Amino acid sequence: MSTKDKAASAKTASIKLAGLSTKTKNEVLSKISEVINKKADEIIAVNEKDIAWSQKNNLPEPLIKRLKFDKKKIKDVTENINSLISLPDPVGKTLSATELDKNLELYKVSCPIGLIGIIFESRPDALVQISSLCLKSGNAVILKGGSEAQNTNKILFEIFKEVSESNGLPEGWIQLIETRSDVNELLRLEKYIDLLIPRGSNEFVKYIMNNTNIPVLGHADGICHVYIDKDADKDMAINIAFDSKTQYVSVCNAAETILIHKDVAQKILPVLKSKLDEKNVEIYGCNKTCTIINANQATENSWSTEYLDYKCSIKIVESEEEAIEHINKYGSHHTDAIISNNEETAKRFMEYVDSANVFWNCSTRFSDGYRYGLGAEVGISTNKIHARGPVGLEGLVIYKWKLIGNGHIVADYVSGNKKFIHKKIY
Repeated sequence: MSTKDKAASAKTASIKLAGLSTKTKNEVLSKISEVINKKADEIIAVNEKDIAWSQKNNLPEPLIKRLKFDKKKIKDVTENINSLISLPDPVGKTLSATELDKNLELYKVSCPIGLIGIIFESRPDALVQISSLCLKSGNAVILKGGSEAQNTNKILFEIFKEVSESNGLPEGWIQLIETRSDVNELLRLEKYIDLLIPRGSNEFVKYIMNNTNIPVLGHADGICHVYIDKDADKDMAINIAFDSKTQYVSVCNAAETILIHKDVAQKILPVLKSKLDEKNVEIYGCNKTCTIINANQATENSWSTEYLDYKCSIKIVESEEEAIEHINKYGSHHTDAIISNNEETAKRFMEYVDSANVFWNCSTRFSDGYRYGLGAEVGISTNKIHARGPVGLEGLVIYKWKLIGNGHIVADYVSGNKKFIHKKIY
């Protein structure tokens, strides 16, 4: 079946999927979770083949790390599915209601987007998260994973397809494509696909954005910052900066640049370096940083680099204003954090930093759909329309207007025989 045929089939299925009951969707998700657990050994064995292929072909270590799908990952994804089941159905909610006139009522009601195309690299757990979220939100989905995870993606896709379609979901609601030529064809299918969500490298996401007429939701970079203010608690600042940078380096919400106020640099930097040395983090520092600790000399390019590795940039700033200016200039509007015991300073930072996620006294690694209680995520959006930040269930629905009347016609209002009352009901 061609990519176009798969998209057409999924689009047809999306109409039926939109009307499924919450009970049916939750029961199917529960059965999928059970089957993933039952087939854990088989999934892991297949994943090990993908890892061996990737190592043989000398793929980057951070990519191979994201590719790993072991017992812990299986536990994580099934817990995510079970968490998703417990969440309210986002479809069919009345968002607002207005009485336009007597017996003429307008309702704004949430509904699925339709058919969503997801193109992702490396992480097979992304397939589980995305497919689960699309199912719960009533959206059909067409998936394209990286070739390095081809076998793992295929077995997970087959579980979703077989379990869901044998338990009441419309045939063809979930589709998998596998080649680069499929992707190029996918990008031209604006007739069928309502939204594209790319997850991968900067270059990859920009390519998608520049080569399609389909609306794209996502982000190209994950250049996140931790700003250590002059009023920060030293131990807290070091622990948060360390967690933000090293807890999991190959993800988009890991910190890439640490900014430190000049008044606390002498006190913070040596201890911070000692802590980062525990993970062998390679530091690229500004001129002032290099006079305090042993570090590589940062360049202009350092501030706009997403390392996704045990590397980070460190800059000493004169003020909070400089920190904010630096973040808004070099950051990717993803996730940025301030460490400070000064409430006024922190609130100002959170107000003026132009990012989808802005944190105070906590790690950038909290920027995640599951941790937000959104039931995992299809990705992080730095867009300023529809959805921003971690995109969970609420980001996968749109709305439609439903108007209910009783023989009403516009001519009566144009002539002045009737007048609108525009009374809010809800």
